[in-house]
Formats: sequence, structure tokens, C-alpha cells
Amino acid sequence: MTDGDVIRLVDLATQSQGIKEDVLAAISDVIDSAGFILGKEVGLFEEEFAAYCRTRFGVGLASGTEALHLALRALDIGPGDEVITAGNSFAATALAIRYAGATPVFVDVDPEDFNIDVGLIEEAITPRTRAILPVHLYGQTARMDAISDIAARHQLRIIEDAAQAHGAEFSGRRAGSFGDAGCFSFYPGKNLGAFGDGGAVVTNDEAVRERLILLRNYGQRVKNEHTLLGFNCRLDTLQAAVLLIKLRYLEEWTEQRRTIARWYGESLRDAELILPAERADARHVYHLFVVRHPERDRLAGHLRNRGIHCGVHYPHPLSHAVPFRNVRTVPEGLPVCTQLASEIVSLPMYPELSRSQVERVADAVRSFDTVGVPS
Repeated sequence: MTDGDVIRLVDLATQSQGIKEDVLAAISDVIDSAGFILGKEVGLFEEEFAAYCRTRFGVGLASGTEALHLALRALDIGPGDEVITAGNSFAATALAIRYAGATPVFVDVDPEDFNIDVGLIEEAITPRTRAILPVHLYGQTARMDAISDIAARHQLRIIEDAAQAHGAEFSGRRAGSFGDAGCFSFYPGKNLGAFGDGGAVVTNDEAVRERLILLRNYGQRVKNEHTLLGFNCRLDTLQAAVLLIKLRYLEEWTEQRRTIARWYGESLRDAELILPAERADARHVYHLFVVRHPERDRLAGHLRNRGIHCGVHYPHPLSHAVPFRNVRTVPEGLPVCTQLASEIVSLPMYPELSRSQVERVADAVRSFDTVGVPS
């Protein structure tokens, strides 16, 4: 099988070729200006991305992990505090809570949309709870109406992990616009990805914005005048220049992802697996197309043998990772997270995926249905 016959999980090279000349011109402008650190492109991107998210402010940061970490610090969440989050995210979500000195509390998820089970959140609240950190997993928002109500009743902060949800919506509002801070990653494989690491926080709170500006740059606004314990977590100007170009295409790419998801739904309607469900109150942006199958590992091997790459996002609940083995879980053991971790598989998903490639993936899945599972 040649490399051309392989269907990748994500194909960054094809997308990059389509915008290469515009990106090279933008990078050239940065080189000519020599504004490599907090150059004008950073401010322009912050404004445009905040407008895209329908928020007042944006602050560019070095990564999505640092967006979460500094958002927590900007809200004065730290040692002695607990932060409620979902048990099935990437480790960066919980690591950021630890970096801030706080303690994560993992809540189980809804098996239909993979997001935090809002019916369990209040059970997780203690006198030490300071915030809820919902993760908009795979490109579909958590149920932000219920989360906002719970936060208001218990006087809790909301920090949204929207690293996989650029442009996702709940009841017509964009991911990142509901809480005190919305945190995004621009890791290359994201729906809006840089040519390296990058992240941002969007917010409607000017005080949060001002605190983030200090935190990302050594705690200083004027060089060598440090007003708080800050970090070096700035978004590079070169990455901001790339993101400004790519932001122009984000809605087009998002609609294509949604079309591809529809193609998968049509082609796999009768397959023996569980397809992702898009809630009526949500606009799913399909960062990943995650299906469930009881013979996940064997299905994944079957697809790989036919030149189709797939992934597992994620292979175990966060409470199984060494840094979090003593963390409280609600309910104990995270039964839904644990079951999902053994069944989920991510099929190829990127805007340049063709209808014929989707059909090839679907044909391979259906062939496993007939020959793959032992009788």
C-alpha cells in the first residue's frame, strides 16, 4: 500500500498547501517588522478572535494549557481550592488546575454527548469548590444553561475548556462566551491551528483581561516593573500572523467538517456502532468524529490494516493517570468514562476529506461488522 492510499486521521499538509502563499506573505511581514514578541499581529488576532467568539476581549498565550492555567490564576483560584471538571478530557485540563495549585474533582459524563453530566455536578460541590471547568469535548459544547445555573446558585466561577470547540455553539452563543473565561488551544491539529503551539483566553471581564496580560509577560506592563508573579506565556507574533490568515477560513472549514459528519452519518447509518449525536441545542464543529464499538481495539486494527488511520481520545479516565490517582471522583470510579474509554474510536476528520474517502472508511467499518467480530 502506497502513502497515497492511506487515509490519515488528520491531514495538515493538504490544508497548509492551500493557504501557503498567504501565510508566507504574512510571515514575511513579521520578519520585515522584526516585531517577533507581542508584535502588532498579536493584538490584531486577539481582537478578531474575540469578535469571532462574540466576546469583548482576547489574550493570546503560548498554548491551550497555559490558557487554562493563567485563567485560573487570573480568577485567584489556587491552593486549597477545588475545581470541578469532566473525567474524560486530555490531561492538560487537569494539569492546568494542578499548576495553579488547586485540586481537580472529576465528574462522570453523559454517554450521549461525552460532556460532563450536569446532573452530577452539585454532588461534587464542597465548601472548597471555587469553579466549574466544563470541557466542550470533540467539538460539542457542554450544557451551559444548567452549568451557569449551578454556578450562580453556588457562587462559582466558570472557566470553559474550549480547546476543541472553536466556533461551537450552545443555544446560538459561541463556546468561550458563557463563563468568566473561555480557553482555546491553537495546537496544529485543532480546528483553528497554528504552525506550532499557541492558545488564547477570551472574556467579557476587563479585569480578567488585564490580569492575563500581566501574567503572560512576567507580571509587567513596563519592562522591569514586575507587579505580580508572572510567567513567559506569550503568543508568538509569527503564530498570530498564521492564525490571522487561517481565521478567515474557519467558518468554511467548519461547515465542511459538518458536511463530512453528515456523510459519515448517511454511510454508517446501518453499521453496528454508535455514531456521535448532535444535540438540538448545539452546533457541533466536529473537531473529532468519535464513534463507539464494543470491539474497539479490533475494529481499529481492522481499519489500520486497510490503510485507514484512527485514534482513541482518550484511552482512560483522567483519574487513572499517575498524577491524579488520589483525586476524588463523582461517582466513585467514573463508570461512564471508564466504559467509553474502552469503546471510543476517532475516525478520520478534516475539512479536505473527500466523499469517496468517507465511503472507503464506511466500507471498511461495515466489512468489520460482517467478518471482524467472532461468533
